[in-house]
Amino acid sequence: MTLRILPPLVLAACLTSPALAQSAINVRQPAALIHGNYCGLGNNAPLPPIDALDAACARHDACTPANGLPSRACNLRFQRQTEFISRDPRQPDELRALAGFISAGAALLPFDPVAPVVVSTAPVSGRYGRQPPGPYSPAYYAY
Repeated sequence: MTLRILPPLVLAACLTSPALAQSAINVRQPAALIHGNYCGLGNNAPLPPIDALDAACARHDACTPANGLPSRACNLRFQRQTEFISRDPRQPDELRALAGFISAGAALLPFDPVAPVVVSTAPVSGRYGRQPPGPYSPAYYAY
């Protein structure tokens, strides 16, 4: 029940909030997140993802250029990963429902038709880096 009203409430809050005045150049924009540290507009980097869905959102953020649109492949990979999370019986029901909602929305995300696929060359570290394939790793959701 709460998952049905959550997206419209978040959208309404984002659309009705007043614009924030900025006096400094490097002030970070507030993130309009719907889940965790990476799902939604903006992110809370360098905080780690909180679960498999948040990790998928972080990977999508990583393949989206700053101030630009992601490639079609980036969006398709995001849609596929969130679809798998929505069908994973090991995930909590609320997370699976949200992943299904995000997967459906990923099909509507705009993309840059001429953008090359962006591959991060940064070293992997942190809580979700360098681990055997599990529900938080991209290899777990690969075909």
